Amino acid sequence: MSGQSPDKVRLRLLGRTYCHLCHDMEEALSPILDEFGIDMEVVDVDQHPTLEESWGELVPVLLHGETELCHYFLDAPRVRAYLDGLK
Repeated sequence: MSGQSPDKVRLRLLGRTYCHLCHDMEEALSPILDEFGIDMEVVDVDQHPTLEESWGELVPVLLHGETELCHYFLDAPRVRAYLDGLK
């Protein structure tokens, strides 16, 4: 265990190591993560056949649990509104 509280928000970014859109979204998310004090897990879909089958054509895709927040490009207003709603 990392010692984090179980209710701490954690986003998941599904992408590929060679995907420039994935890298762009990860970079663009950095200020939002800092602003809300949340963590993000970056997952390479090519390492997970089930994820690749489900999300492979949509990467990058940003998820909170099973909720898709955006794909291809960061929708910062939507992500901020969603995170505000979790407070």
